[in-house]
Amino acid sequence: MQQEKITIIGGGVAAMTAAVYLTEQDDWQQHRDITVYQQGWRLGGKGASGRNAEYGQRIEEHGLHVWFGAYVNSFKTIETVYDKLNRPASCPLNTWQKALQPHSFIALQELIANEWQTWPIDFPLIPGNPAQGSLDISVWDFVTMALAWLHKWVDEIEHICTEKKTTTQLTTKKLRDQFLLRHLYQQIEDVVDKSSAAVQRFADDLTQGAREIVSTPSLLISQLNQLVHRQVGQVTNSSEQKDRLVIWYIVRKLKRWFNAELIESMDENAELRRLFICADLAIAMLVGLIKDKVYRDGFAVINQYDFREWLLKNGANQQYSVNSAPIRGFYDLVFAYPNGDFSKPNVEAGVAALAMLRIGLCYRGGVMWKMQAGMGDVIFAPIYELLSKRGVKFVFFHQLTDLTPGVDAQGRPIVERIQLCQQASLKETVYQPLVDVKNLPCWPSNPLYHQLDPVQAQLLQDNDINLESFWSNWPKIYQDNFNQPLPIKQLNVADDFDTLILGVSVASLPHVAKKLLAIDPALAKQATEVQSVATQACQLWLNKTDQQLGWQYTPASGEGPILSGFVEPFDTWAAMANLIDKEAWPDNNSPQNIAYFCSALSCDDYPPANDYAFPVQIKATVKNNMINLLNNDMSALWPLAYQHNQFDWQLLHSQPIAHVPAIEQQYWRANVDPSERYVLSVKGSSQYRLTTDGTVFTNLLLTGDWIKTGVNAGCVEAAVMAGMQTSRAVCGYPEYISGEDAFNTH
Repeated sequence: MQQEKITIIGGGVAAMTAAVYLTEQDDWQQHRDITVYQQGWRLGGKGASGRNAEYGQRIEEHGLHVWFGAYVNSFKTIETVYDKLNRPASCPLNTWQKALQPHSFIALQELIANEWQTWPIDFPLIPGNPAQGSLDISVWDFVTMALAWLHKWVDEIEHICTEKKTTTQLTTKKLRDQFLLRHLYQQIEDVVDKSSAAVQRFADDLTQGAREIVSTPSLLISQLNQLVHRQVGQVTNSSEQKDRLVIWYIVRKLKRWFNAELIESMDENAELRRLFICADLAIAMLVGLIKDKVYRDGFAVINQYDFREWLLKNGANQQYSVNSAPIRGFYDLVFAYPNGDFSKPNVEAGVAALAMLRIGLCYRGGVMWKMQAGMGDVIFAPIYELLSKRGVKFVFFHQLTDLTPGVDAQGRPIVERIQLCQQASLKETVYQPLVDVKNLPCWPSNPLYHQLDPVQAQLLQDNDINLESFWSNWPKIYQDNFNQPLPIKQLNVADDFDTLILGVSVASLPHVAKKLLAIDPALAKQATEVQSVATQACQLWLNKTDQQLGWQYTPASGEGPILSGFVEPFDTWAAMANLIDKEAWPDNNSPQNIAYFCSALSCDDYPPANDYAFPVQIKATVKNNMINLLNNDMSALWPLAYQHNQFDWQLLHSQPIAHVPAIEQQYWRANVDPSERYVLSVKGSSQYRLTTDGTVFTNLLLTGDWIKTGVNAGCVEAAVMAGMQTSRAVCGYPEYISGEDAFNTH
């Protein structure tokens, strides 16, 4: 049997997921030969991390990486990797349960009367393994779960209103509305608990033909929850329309009560304001799911709107809800600011609504899961180890520069040639990329120069060359020193590869696939319509804990916060002291705390590749943003870090042997390279996403969080689903991918 020769370009989440599933069968090598080509010295793409040996083998990331407990396919994949790898007990992260830990404490920032107020949220732990969850939830299931949460919030709001002696009595006078309430009561009459006087009167009014029906908010939402739970799985065509109208009527009546009785108390009562925001957003989403017929046509039908635009269209309060901390936090989460313009947030309503519902309603364990080392250590090192063990070949230091189209014997378009630039020559045949840090295999922050040609290695170090940079001047330096260009490797179809899995980012397509875009209009459209944005990140190592810095909100679990909705340009902060023991600091000079910050980065113009100064300039911008954050903004979260309104720079951890100021020993980066930019879901863009085999080229498979997946947003889960789809297109496995049909018509 002839092997199919598969070339994978790129080592990000999607490409590596495809490789994992392509090698799941015991006899895979009888069917396939797989080679991965990767620029630079490490796998990971946007998720790459490295260990800096000069600073206590500290972890240096592209940004903050956490997984949500609703990442069903991601957990299923990483569970497979750890189980099959079977690391020894001496490895500190020898199981996925040790590598990822549930995290429940989230904080959101509200700007009230020009002062930042913290909204702490301690999510409940939900029993179960995220890998065994499901994203195949119907819109009706979402309605049912959202109404259950609305019931809780309305009960709490009504309790506050009762204490404040605010009106809670509702009346229904219109015959049409009374008809809907009678339909509701008829469906649940046999299970209604009439022990309370309010419920008994409600029942009497309905059955005795009263001119007006008296109820309360909590009574209506309670009866509505009984209806939807009773109807799940047994809704008939005749009752389905009435049920939707009942939901429509009741949630809108609740909305009118909110507006009449609650608005004036919002600013002075944080608890009431936050309950209102949650309930108001739930009502707007419920109204939209019904009015826009999402239950029938799928979430794609509302992708023509921006999420905020859609919420406003469906009655959400603009002042308190549409621009609330939860909504700003979600936009921050997905970096939904094209060109890094924070004044123009933009994310598809269908993508956002589905993501928020899944995050809140489909998680298992913690709502989030924190990695217990760098993402490179936790995710990509074990994947590399497993794939190497299985026989997948890895070729590092090879940068894709061009793809050439052609036609096969039947005249169909194909990728005929792959052109790669060999960035560095090895001393030995194979590059061994990992380093050991406290018995944990890790990726270094720089190439392992001792494995490279000595002359090239010295040049790379002397000139501080970044082999991952689009704007690297290494080709020029190489040419000047060796009087010849960097070597080019050509891979030809049939001779060297049969199938190409292209795992680069969508922003790279115009640079490496220009000839393909000229032939395939749909691929060209995707390359322009599915946008990406630069991001920025910084990490601080500190000499005091969060509590010593003045952070005031610590749950019973003792977890540090993952906080969002804060001031730009760094809107997100994560307390990451849990990583200190995975680093290797001197016993007499170890930091006490680690803080991660990230956000979108304002950048609307990317210069040509020969503008070698650009990375230095944009990185300096991020450094200034970091310094301004500490000088001007962090006092709202760390009040004890300031003396006389000035940040105490001695709080930054430093290594005396480094001979540079403490601020220079921190870590910051600008993710501006095409391969590093974050994929966006601007309104109307999902329609241009192709499936993995959606191009005209019969031997090309696309993979990444930028293709059509059932998530259609920049995140690990979308990338994993893309990789699974890519594998299935080659070998039929995995047959089932949870949640991939969410945007299809039901």
